[in-house]
Amino acid sequence: MSFGPKNIIIAALFACFFGFVGAALYNISGLSEQRTKDYLLANPEILPEMAEAFRRNQVRERLAGPAGQVMVDFPGAVLGNPEGSKLLVKFTDYNCVYCEASRPDIDRLISEDPELKVVIREWPVFRNSEIPARMGLAAAKQGRYAEFHKAMFALGPATPESAERAAIQAGMDINQARFDLNEEEITAELARNRSLAAQLGFGGTPSWVTSNATLEGAVGYSALKDALEVSGS
Repeated sequence: MSFGPKNIIIAALFACFFGFVGAALYNISGLSEQRTKDYLLANPEILPEMAEAFRRNQVRERLAGPAGQVMVDFPGAVLGNPEGSKLLVKFTDYNCVYCEASRPDIDRLISEDPELKVVIREWPVFRNSEIPARMGLAAAKQGRYAEFHKAMFALGPATPESAERAAIQAGMDINQARFDLNEEEITAELARNRSLAAQLGFGGTPSWVTSNATLEGAVGYSALKDALEVSGS
């Protein structure tokens, strides 16, 4: 017996989600396993909704575990309102063109909502990004993170040299920053961000987290706004 592409997709989704959704249907309506299976196969149009529900459930489970630390910022590494009641987390790299492309979206969200706090997680994944990421955290220690963040992207390709220029433009104490670069707390923060990204299944930057959702890529203003509204964060 052969299976066409549609049947293969249905079978795969059914295998993934039957235990999750089937149990819920059984508890609610008393449907038998076979009747639940027959219903799902007869109504394949609900499978995308099942897939999305399953994905959201997985995200909630991850955020309830160790990855829940993702909402806790490195002191000062935030944009918007540091005491805001709404949270958006961005994993970023100064050499990531899509991270830079998403900056206007973040600026717009912040301008529209005075309660928005954007937690920035420095995640240097590209060549030459390690020192700029460390300099960003050094800027956070000096209370100059937003200024450095803006200057670093404006200067173009991120290198150790451009990171120092951005630090000077941001009004940082450059000698203190050079000392802080190799401090253990900064090294630990970068390691923490790599670990959190792995736990959340992120493959690169930019990546995003709200209280119950994760997104990857330059998803745009509307997707970020929708995610924040749905999360109720």
